[in-house]
Amino acid sequence: MKRRIIMSVAGVLTGAVSVAIFKMAAFGVDPFQSFMSGISTLVPISFGTLYVIVNAVLLLFSLVFDRHYIGIATFINLFLLGYVTEFSYKLFRFIIPEPSMTLRIIFLIVGIVVICIGSSLYITADLGVSTYDAVALIMANKWKIGKFKFIRIITDLVCVVSGCIMFLAGGGELRAIPTIAGIGTVITAFFMGPLIEFFCTHFARKLLVPEEDK
Repeated sequence: MKRRIIMSVAGVLTGAVSVAIFKMAAFGVDPFQSFMSGISTLVPISFGTLYVIVNAVLLLFSLVFDRHYIGIATFINLFLLGYVTEFSYKLFRFIIPEPSMTLRIIFLIVGIVVICIGSSLYITADLGVSTYDAVALIMANKWKIGKFKFIRIITDLVCVVSGCIMFLAGGGELRAIPTIAGIGTVITAFFMGPLIEFFCTHFARKLLVPEEDK
């Protein structure tokens, strides 16, 4: 249990920092953050507070259909991720105000790897996942609609499209779309599910049950 708690906290905090890394890359954030970026243009409150509100709504979905995915990590994610992301991004911007194209590409690559590792940690720890991750997991494991990696691709695409629509509806400029739904978003939308599954198998599960403990 101690190992699971550490993995849950590390996974959530790692995920929060990864979102800030995506923002620094400015090639598009992960699909759920595309959705959050879109809705934030319509609702004039801080990102951290808005993140709590949106995830509280998604939490109701898990409460109704499968409470198994609600746990310590769920509430850490709900109350901390938005604020940690906000702080991390401001810190990165303070250290590197104007990243070069090379640095932005590096940020993108690092962001993709980090967010998938973070997700694999708290999914494997099984002490609750983010309210957004729970949606695809419930559809895959509870409703048996299909494999997690394919359902995740669909939910990610829905987030990206709706996020872009809300961004434009909220007054965002069309030319700014690539910063919230760019190449980074496309990569995560199509490959984040499979990559999370890869890191769960080859990294997180081995941390949870090391060879010497088997």
